[in-house]
Amino acid sequence: MDERERIVSEMHRRAAQIPEGFYALDRPANRFIYQRYVAAARRLLAKARLGPPGHLKVLEVGCGDAQWLVEVRSWGARPAHLHGIDLDTAHIDRARMRLPDVDLRVGDASELPWGDEEFDMVIQSTMFTSILSPDMRLAVAREMVRVLKPRGVVLWYDFVYDNPRNGNVRGIGTGEIRKLFPGLAMTCRRVTLAPPLVRLIVPVSRRAVRLLDSIPLLRTHVVATLRRQPDA
Repeated sequence: MDERERIVSEMHRRAAQIPEGFYALDRPANRFIYQRYVAAARRLLAKARLGPPGHLKVLEVGCGDAQWLVEVRSWGARPAHLHGIDLDTAHIDRARMRLPDVDLRVGDASELPWGDEEFDMVIQSTMFTSILSPDMRLAVAREMVRVLKPRGVVLWYDFVYDNPRNGNVRGIGTGEIRKLFPGLAMTCRRVTLAPPLVRLIVPVSRRAVRLLDSIPLLRTHVVATLRRQPDA
């Protein structure tokens, strides 16, 4: 089984085992997590000064059901400027139901079907940690940079730590992010209180979960912008 087949197989395994709606945003714990990291991402993007959302051309790699594209569209991005790609046909089918007027493709992020310097922003969210092959990680990162416009931005959101209960994901720290994207200027923030804690505490006390969320050591993810320089 090659790396692509392994990733798709793991997607299907998880889909079969995880209860339907477990990650739905109408659940208070999931909504708390989502709103926090999206707010952090928006603050970093504001500093990057990409310009009005309506003028941005955006790609989400490993897009799943395209939640980030849904989010970016809510900021004012034009559907014709939104694009997504995922290895799994079922993911793309669900994404097309949500975004019927967006360019969504089944394909491999290590061989992107777009030309050089097409996008103002390329998003990856909890995709890289599902890639165990160092060579494939590097190939995907290179493709993301290839399609990025001069002064464009990679928006990154992913785990820092390994999941002790799932050997099919592997955490990525800031040092590895820099190695994957050499020459890009990175700004990052630690975000996301450990999800098991959030799910345990949110139903009991919102004040307690906000207090714990203020402790950086309890945050399990990084959100980052990586800015392509004109000569990168």
